[in-house]
Amino acid sequence: MKKVILKVVLYTIILLVSLEILARIFHLHNERPERYLDEYGVEKWISNQKGYSITGNRRQNVGEYRINNFGFNSVYDDYTVSKDSIEVAIVGDSFIEGFHQNYTNSISRKIEREIPEIKVLEFGYAGYNLSEEFNLIQSYNHLFKDIDKVIVYMRYTDDLTVGEYKVSSRLSLNTPVNRLLKQSKLIVYAKDIGLFDPIKNKIASTINLIKRAKPNDNVEVNKDSIYLANFKKLVKTYNYDKEKNVLLLDYSLCSKEFLEYLKRNDFESIDFSALFQNDSRPKTLIYDQHWNNLGRDIIADEIVRYLRKENLQIKKSL
Repeated sequence: MKKVILKVVLYTIILLVSLEILARIFHLHNERPERYLDEYGVEKWISNQKGYSITGNRRQNVGEYRINNFGFNSVYDDYTVSKDSIEVAIVGDSFIEGFHQNYTNSISRKIEREIPEIKVLEFGYAGYNLSEEFNLIQSYNHLFKDIDKVIVYMRYTDDLTVGEYKVSSRLSLNTPVNRLLKQSKLIVYAKDIGLFDPIKNKIASTINLIKRAKPNDNVEVNKDSIYLANFKKLVKTYNYDKEKNVLLLDYSLCSKEFLEYLKRNDFESIDFSALFQNDSRPKTLIYDQHWNNLGRDIIADEIVRYLRKENLQIKKSL
């Protein structure tokens, strides 16, 4: 019996080591940059990191990222703005961060190819909600005040769950234990393909059972009202600039009440839902909701149309 146990242990170790080697040889693992909270209380990536974002269970999507001196994924080392030049900022979450595509072919670069006379600065960070985006703009007002136009991407169903800014729990991912586990590329790969999800879900359901958590039947009914209330609170708290800022939205995800409020109160917005719905080709990745290259082309084209309509170059010279 003792020999059988030893053999099982030995073969298990050999199997795990072999899988670890394969995960490294075929680069199946995702390389996530390290994050931190800067002196302004803004969460972002630690500067000067490079790597590859590997998503999907068989390297279905590979994107090269490059974190600049400011802590965001971009071709630019520094975000230098001037009153004598034209700059546009795009602020958002992982959709704007663009780890799903090479940083040299981001939405910002697509825009610059169409309008070479402007410079597009990226402020995308996975997990940002609207409060975090507004907090970023306010915290770096000394930078944003000289930027000509700020495009704020907001995913209605995800980004209005809170009405005030709080430091997120994402920083807890930087614990010594997590950093140690990340050294195993097999563990990283297994986590990314959801191998541990059943265990996590079981733990979560057990905790809810212990707490005797009961579903609230009114949550769905009141959700749109909550989102609108949070939006009103955030734009008031952060003195939202309607002249400079424009919301990038998928109208199909928004409530009628929310869209009517935007129109009634003169909030500028760019809606890309119609183009997504009218094009039968896939605009998102196979395995999740993030935009693929075609989707990013459509988004970039919509922003280009808006910027050309705004004619920033003429306004800058006045």
